[in-house]
Amino acid sequence: MESKRFVKNDSGFVCQNCGATVEPLGSSSRDHCPFCLCSLHVDNMPGDRQNPCRGILRPIRAEVNPKKGYVIVYKCSKCGEIKRNRAACDARVQPDDLDFVIRLTAAEP
Repeated sequence: MESKRFVKNDSGFVCQNCGATVEPLGSSSRDHCPFCLCSLHVDNMPGDRQNPCRGILRPIRAEVNPKKGYVIVYKCSKCGEIKRNRAACDARVQPDDLDFVIRLTAAEP
């Protein structure tokens, strides 16, 4: 039996990097702070919360994808793994800091 590749997990949380209270996205899974854009390295597959690393994923750059919009590229501060996730700049509840995302597009790959 094949397992799902995406598990919706849209819970609010307190950002482990900046301490902000982050509300659920409402339409998809919220997995990063809209203020500092940091996340936690908690998923093997999106939403499964099964990765034991638990390091802080820090944004290192952003890319523009013609279908997904802005994609934030993260590097885990604990294990060094690189992860990518779509930005939520158009969210109705706590949209991502668009100015910060745009500044990240100028970061070196």
